[in-house]
Amino acid sequence: MPITVQDREILRLAVPAFGALVAEPLFLLADYAIVGHGLGTTAVGALGVAGAVLATLLNLCVFLAYGTTASVARQMGAGNQAQAMRSGVDGVWLAGAIGLVLIAVCWPLAPAIVGLFGATPEQTAAAVTYLRISLLGTPGMLIVLAGTGVLRGMFDTVTPLAVSIGSFALNAALNAWFVLGLGWGIAGSAWGTVLAQTLGAAVYLAVVIKGARKIGASLAPDLKGMTKAGTAGFALLIRTICLRIVLLVATVLATRMGPASLAAYAIAAQVWSLLAYALDAIAIAGQAITGRTLGAGDVAATRAATKRMVLWGVGSGVVFGVLVIVAKPLIPGIFAADPQVTTELLAALWPVALFQPICGVVFVLDGVLIGAGDQRYLAWAGVWTTLAYLPAALLASGGGLVALWCALGVWMVARMITLVRRANGNAWLVTGA
Repeated sequence: MPITVQDREILRLAVPAFGALVAEPLFLLADYAIVGHGLGTTAVGALGVAGAVLATLLNLCVFLAYGTTASVARQMGAGNQAQAMRSGVDGVWLAGAIGLVLIAVCWPLAPAIVGLFGATPEQTAAAVTYLRISLLGTPGMLIVLAGTGVLRGMFDTVTPLAVSIGSFALNAALNAWFVLGLGWGIAGSAWGTVLAQTLGAAVYLAVVIKGARKIGASLAPDLKGMTKAGTAGFALLIRTICLRIVLLVATVLATRMGPASLAAYAIAAQVWSLLAYALDAIAIAGQAITGRTLGAGDVAATRAATKRMVLWGVGSGVVFGVLVIVAKPLIPGIFAADPQVTTELLAALWPVALFQPICGVVFVLDGVLIGAGDQRYLAWAGVWTTLAYLPAALLASGGGLVALWCALGVWMVARMITLVRRANGNAWLVTGA
């Protein structure tokens, strides 16, 4: 596939976004490796449970990044730079407020939330410890989301890359020190993450404040603007709830298969997440390019960019799938997996690899439609694809980990069908600011 001018623009956004996106799962994989070597299988399973809860909270609030990227990019395409920055500032204020609410609500409920997974008493106790400490980092974590959305909407994916590498490198270093050096156990891993997230948020706040002052945009909280940002993100919230239901059901079913299956599932899920983040780099480019071209009223450019990004998504999915197959024998050793975990993990990585080309199509078109502001359709599509997944998951629950991952593959196929159908139509091509 020859590289065109359009491809260069896609890559200019996607390559730094790729680095920023894969930094998180890479360093989370480092956390799993540190915990696995220092604390053993029980702690890895506990980290998988607590990580699923935290990932749910983060993903429920991902509209802070996605919605902000789309709104800022559309305003930039329409030539409204001051309004674009104001939208970003509203998103940052909303992120901080939501983070404080999550601490207040989830802290006392942590034992009940973790208990829903049905883990062993040892895993449950460790997961509650990790979850409660990690909740203290949620305001910073959400501010990072909103700040990232502001910069992506302004076609800056380099700064998020630098912040991600710095904060996640610090996270890995602190976790190694706290867990292996100071012997703080799983609590040390949580404290390392909280400190790194908070420092990352401070950097984003400094960047947004500097940008707002440069163009004269107000930094004061605007209740009307925050409400608008929250309302615009409601459909994305529904979409994300559907995604999290799917992944939480998978985690619960893996938990009930036993400690070894849970540990194998947790590691395979991190590999899947790493690949998802990598493919999402093209989706990030899709959000920004689609928002800008539709904001400028250029439908032809939107369709042309979408076609190219889908090709990049499929090609990347093929490459990532092959890489998983090649690296498969090495993965269990990275996490000090015991023989039983290793056996289950090696089997589960086959479907993880084989579904990557489909994931490439899904993530790209998801990003394009978010950039177009087509969140309402994505919400309804999320509901229907979740309903398609649940029977497959229940049927797979008695067939082991491979069957469970195949059920997740059924879900991805259902998502691809709904997204391709929408992208081939015209209803999502709404132009202007």
